[in-house]
Amino acid sequence: MSTTHHPEQSYHERSLHHPHPVARRLFQIAELKKSNLVISADFTDTKALLACADKLGPYIAVFKTHIDLIADFSDETVTGLKYLAEKHNFLIFEDRKLVDIGHTVQKQYHGGALRLSEWADLVNLSILSGDGIVEALGQTINAPDFPYKGERALLLLAEMTTKGSRAVGPYTEQCVELAPAYPNSVIGFVATRALTPPATGAGDFIVFSTGINMSAQGDALGQQYQTPQSAIARGSDFVIAGRGIYAAADPVAAAIAYRDAGWNAYVERTRQGRRTFNLR
Repeated sequence: MSTTHHPEQSYHERSLHHPHPVARRLFQIAELKKSNLVISADFTDTKALLACADKLGPYIAVFKTHIDLIADFSDETVTGLKYLAEKHNFLIFEDRKLVDIGHTVQKQYHGGALRLSEWADLVNLSILSGDGIVEALGQTINAPDFPYKGERALLLLAEMTTKGSRAVGPYTEQCVELAPAYPNSVIGFVATRALTPPATGAGDFIVFSTGINMSAQGDALGQQYQTPQSAIARGSDFVIAGRGIYAAADPVAAAIAYRDAGWNAYVERTRQGRRTFNLR
């Protein structure tokens, strides 16, 4: 079975062929909700975090957290996130950026203070510490006694949107080369563009793009933005927006606008891809 992603393939088509159950579920959610939107919920307390998830949950495919920002993290945080993810049918992505030796990240991920494996469908990691981190987390989520086997997956942090980021060049290339070696755990990248050319046949890797904003180009701390349309056109599959939505005067209206922009861009890319494919 080929799992290479071609630009003319829809989320539905990719859901039929992707080898990983988390990726298949993500594509199914996107197709059902007509949304490729990820909200980056950078709140500092459980009440605000859960209120955001409940208010914006109907319009998103993924809810992205920085759980170490939550000063009152507790059972209420975990149970609330899991309940709302089921209620509104979205995945949870913890933007933890794990980076350490394999033995340490196994403990951070499964059984650590933040209890990541209990509630986060997706967790990202950096390979700055070497390939061992991917191997270690892959062993954990695919272990016979892992209670969430088949329900958890990893994303490689291949690029960042901050000015002067060192996640470029050889580092990014190593992420692309490494990913196909772990089909049972790695399902994609955090990046600003498509990283696996379809011609390589290396697999269908999902691209999540951060730094999405429809009304700003950057901030005072080096963040650089792109629009949902430009990100999708460059090969992104899911667009991650934060302050442009939750800090808006009407967050729901903003979420709907971002959702529609991202979805329409995906539909257009798929249409253009099919047209190009048929002309070959």
